[in-house]
This record gives sequence, C-alpha cells and structure tokens, in this order.
Amino acid sequence: MQQILLIFAPMAGNSFGNIFRITTFGESHGIALGVVIDGCPPGLKLDLNFMQNEMARRKPGQSKITTQRQEGDAFEILSGVFNGITTGTPIGIIIRNEDQKSKDYTHLVDNYRPSHADFTYDEKYGFRDHRGGGRSSARETAARVIAGSIAKQILIKNDISVQAYVNSVGEIKLNKHYSELDLSKTENNIIRCPDEIIAQQMIDLIAEIKKQGDTIGGTISCVIKNCPSGIGDPVFDKLHATLGKAMLSINAVKGFEYGSGFSGTSMKGSEHNDIFDYDEKNKKIITKTNHSGGIQGGISNGMDIYFNVAFKPVATILRPQESVNNAGDKAIVEGKGRHDPCVLPRAVPIVEAMAALVIVDHLLLQKTIEWNTNNSL
Repeated sequence: MQQILLIFAPMAGNSFGNIFRITTFGESHGIALGVVIDGCPPGLKLDLNFMQNEMARRKPGQSKITTQRQEGDAFEILSGVFNGITTGTPIGIIIRNEDQKSKDYTHLVDNYRPSHADFTYDEKYGFRDHRGGGRSSARETAARVIAGSIAKQILIKNDISVQAYVNSVGEIKLNKHYSELDLSKTENNIIRCPDEIIAQQMIDLIAEIKKQGDTIGGTISCVIKNCPSGIGDPVFDKLHATLGKAMLSINAVKGFEYGSGFSGTSMKGSEHNDIFDYDEKNKKIITKTNHSGGIQGGISNGMDIYFNVAFKPVATILRPQESVNNAGDKAIVEGKGRHDPCVLPRAVPIVEAMAALVIVDHLLLQKTIEWNTNNSL
C-alpha cells in the first residue's frame, strides 16, 4: 500500500516591524511567554515601573468585569540592557505563567469551540495545544505590551503620546469626538472610558452579560498626538496600512478605520477635504479639519492620528453550544474556567502598544528619532 506523507508548515508570522522588530513566543499554558526586540536604539534608560504598570493594565484578574485568572505578569529582562540602559543588542524578555488551570480545557482535546482557532490550527498544523488555545490565546499579547512599553518610552522622549480608550460596548456608545474628552480620566474606571456616566453604563451592561454566561464586544478609539509629518512609506507600507495590520493582528479584532473612516463615505468631497492653513504660532502648515486622520497618501501630515478598532464578543461563552469534534461527529461544547465577558478594558493597552511599535518603527525608518547631546535617547 502506498503511504502518503503529510508535511505541515511550521508556524511563521511571529515577528512584526522592520527596524524596531519584535518576535513573540510562548503559549497560554506554557512555562512562559516572551519577546525578542531587535533594533532598539542604545542609550535608552528604561523606566521599569512604567513597564510594570503597562503590564498591570493588561493583566487578568484586575476587576470584576475581567477574567479572574490571577497572573502578576512580572517580567524578566534577559538581555540587551545593562545597568538599566539599552545596549543596542537584542532585548530578551519573558513573562512567566503562574496560574494555569489546564484541566479546564480537557473537554477540548477533540472538540472544536465555535469561532475559535481550534479547527483552523488543526487544519494548518495537524496538531494544536488545546490548553487555553495555546499560541492563539490572547495571553500572547502580554509579550506585545511589554515590547510596546519600551516603544512608548522612545515616543515619550520625542514628545509623542499614544492614548486609547473604550468608545463603545454593545449598543452603548460614547458619541463624542476625542477632542471633547479629558483622556486623563481614562484610567479612572475599570472599563477605561473617559466619560464617567457612560463608563458606568458600560460596566453595568458587561456585569449583566457576565451573569448570563455570555460575552459582548465593542470598539476602542486611539489618538496619537505630536507625530511629525513625513513618516510612512508608500506604496505598500503606508502608515495607515501598517497601523491596520497591527490592529488586525490583535485577538478578537474584526475591523479598523482611521480618520473619517466609513462615515466619510456619506460626505461630499467639498465637505471631506481638509483645507490647508498656516499656523503662525507654531510656524508650520496644518489643516483646518482632520478627516484624513493625520495621514495623507500613506504619510503623516503632522495632525493628530486617530482610529477606531472593532472587537467581537469573546468566543468562549459559559453556555452549551453545538459543535463537532475532529472526527466530524456532533458535540456539545460549553466554556469552563475563567474568561473575559468583554475583552475591551484589557485591550486598551494592547492597542496602545501596537500603535507605539508602528510609530517607532516608522520613525526609525525615517531617521527622525531625536538624540540628546550625550548620544542617549
């Protein structure tokens, strides 16, 4: 009998960026997750407290509307940093897993969860880690956030800020332009919405959805201020295209729009065009409106860059659902263990991290990173 050898492709796609390039590794229920950062400039004195705070914003178990998995998400720097200062060599960082409960996933050894990566991983690799989704788990984003915390510090040195916030949960929407909001209030509540009244409505909705054993989605908005004009690389590496790829690589993301986005399709050109003007105070060209979202022709124009990211409801629900197993037989799958009823509050720092990674990479490509006279960032 003729034997057929099936060869499955190894996992690729674990790296992001060009000059400031990250490669993440690890699984949800493995020993640790981690990241290798290539291309970080030497001479950056790292603020470790800032980095740990960024991890705390993303970590599980932080409130009643997030998963109750308890992870401290302390990080260990293995290389690329000496006396707290980056050396220019690859930075290796790990985050150890401490609270895995793999037994909660034994019912998924053969069964496929609806809208998860279980089936597609089996189809692509012929094998999968059923414990918490393995590599497909959103726990992988811990590695992105710690890398983004370094990118953010480079941006801070260049007076560039990246701020994200929850804009909607289900049908509850903020319905305010970011310029009308005090974004410093974003961290004042567990949903990370800068409007206290709307925030409470969102929290109440998520709490109710959680009681039902269900989940809900929504949107996150992000604003990048003081980004210099001239970064972005046409034709295929437009700044908004890179931001789109970064956001769409985040677990549960189903959509990305920048500037006027889809709402701009209902406007006429005479309404949508951003008229140029000259800012006498700051001695630079600006636009009177910013429907372009700070990007024209794929290149930043110096105005605020802003965009929205759409997140679907978390696929794991604590209700029985019809499915099949890997033999095609009918099966009933019900979520067990600890899961987020809504991913949004923990996704805010992930969106910021990915945005920071994009901007730093493009700045380095453009060589517009500013250096102090002592040759340190």
